[in-house]
Amino acid sequence: MMKKEILEKIKQYETIIIHRHIRPDPDAYGSQGGLAEILRASFTDKHIYTVGQEDPSLHFLNRMDQIEDQVYNGALVIVCDTANRERISDERYQLGDFIIKIDHHPNEDPYGDLLWVDTSASSVSEMIYEFYLECKDEGLKMTNDAARLIYAGIVGDTGRFLYPSTTEKTFRYAAELIQYGFNRSLLYTQLYEMDFNLLKLKGFILQNFELRPSGAGSVIIKNDLLEQFQVSVSEASQLVSVLGDVKGIKAWAFFIEEGDQIRVRLRSKGPVINGLAKKYKGGGHPLAAGASVYSWDDVEQVIEDLDELCRK
Repeated sequence: MMKKEILEKIKQYETIIIHRHIRPDPDAYGSQGGLAEILRASFTDKHIYTVGQEDPSLHFLNRMDQIEDQVYNGALVIVCDTANRERISDERYQLGDFIIKIDHHPNEDPYGDLLWVDTSASSVSEMIYEFYLECKDEGLKMTNDAARLIYAGIVGDTGRFLYPSTTEKTFRYAAELIQYGFNRSLLYTQLYEMDFNLLKLKGFILQNFELRPSGAGSVIIKNDLLEQFQVSVSEASQLVSVLGDVKGIKAWAFFIEEGDQIRVRLRSKGPVINGLAKKYKGGGHPLAAGASVYSWDDVEQVIEDLDELCRK
């Protein structure tokens, strides 16, 4: 029913502006862009915009629209893949007439006028495809580019279908999406190829990460290291999954210095870590979460907390 309600709202508005989260990943771009492409193909008379700060490494997926504030007057705003208000890219989302939240993170911050939150979905891109399937009888159209974007989002958020969030439904949708006309090999190359500098940092991480007897792993990346390897914070964040192949590791934390804060990226193979993220005013999924801390003492405390979690 929720999907039909969303479609009815979409039909009511001339202008639709789609947002996503800051520091975007392929699912943020895929769900936002995939939905935009479906709506552009289905409602040629509507004005559909995608907004938010761009990440140059994801230009191959989609480019954002630059719009004036007045475009928000009387507009429908849809926010994809964003758990809480602070993480919405482009604060002007508040200027819209009506806000729809579409997300797969635990609903800790139920913002918006209409919410569709499905924590069992592998990705919001998967949800967008489900939205299309349920509403195609009412005129929704899929395009090759929408399929490419949605597929990229699913691949990104499932770690190429390796993460436990991948379900039978995920595989079924993926099988349907690859029947559309896009170059899957090229997409994989674009998603996973790495610059030389980033690859060298990956090697450094694998040589220098710490692993405690409990199975808790940690990596600390300070500014001087980023400068040494000439890698940005967002690029370094792409490496968070590299410890997933380490035998005996249960959960791990990446600490990346960024200005006055230290970004904490948490990943797990079993222990539930979003409670730990919440302790430091962050959040996320049970096996993938994040937060920020503001001192190196806090970093030590997070590592201790993670160690304790892995010993249980």
